[in-house]
Amino acid sequence: MTNDTSDMKIARPLPSYLIQRYQGWKATSYAENKVWYRRLAEEGQRPRAMVISCCDSRVHVTSIFGADQGEFFIHRNIANLVPPYEPDGDHHGTSAAVEYAVRVLKVTNLVVMGHSNCGGVQGCHDMCAGNAPELEEKTSFIGRWMDILRPGYEAVKGIADPAEQMRALENQAIMTSLKNLMTFPFVRDAIEADQLSLHGVWHDIGGGGLFYYAPDKDEFVPV
Repeated sequence: MTNDTSDMKIARPLPSYLIQRYQGWKATSYAENKVWYRRLAEEGQRPRAMVISCCDSRVHVTSIFGADQGEFFIHRNIANLVPPYEPDGDHHGTSAAVEYAVRVLKVTNLVVMGHSNCGGVQGCHDMCAGNAPELEEKTSFIGRWMDILRPGYEAVKGIADPAEQMRALENQAIMTSLKNLMTFPFVRDAIEADQLSLHGVWHDIGGGGLFYYAPDKDEFVPV
C-alpha cells in the first residue's frame, strides 16, 4: 500500500447548506450546552441502549425517542439486519458494532428497529420473487446483504395481499435480526446473566405509530 493521495483530489468542500446548518447548531444548541458536550468528551459515552435501525433517511431514531447526545449507541444498515455470528476474519461492520456495544459499552437494552415502506425489504422481496435479477449477481452488495432475509421471505410468500405480505416481511427482518443476535456468544451470555434485553420494534413512518414485538402474543402490538 502506498501513501499516494492523488485519488483524494476528487473530494470537494462541504456544500454551503451543510456549513450553514453546522454554524447554526454551533451558535445555538452547542453554545447553550457547552458543559454537557465537554463532559461527554472527557468522560466518554455511557449509552443505556443500542439501536440497530435502517439507513433510511426517514427513520430518525433520536427524534422518535426524544433522545439527546450520549443516550443511544446507533448502528444503521440496509433493512436493519444483523447477520449470524460468523467469526471468519472478514469485515463485519454490524457484528463489530454489536460486539462493542455489548462487551465494551455494556448496554442494557438492544433494540432492532424496522419501519414501513422499507426499500431494502422491498428489494429482498423483488429478488426472491425473481423480479430483480441484478440483485442476484454476485457483485451486488445489496443482494448479498439481503440474502440474510431470504428465510423470512419464504415464511411470508404465501400471504396473498401484497401490502400485508410486505408488512410481514418487514417484521421478519426484525425477527431475523433478533434470532441472529442470539447466535453471538457474548450476546447470549449477557442475556443469561440478566445484563441485556433484546427488543424488536416497527415504526410506521406515515402514521407515526410504533409497534413492539410481544413474545407472549407472538406478534407486534402498538405502544
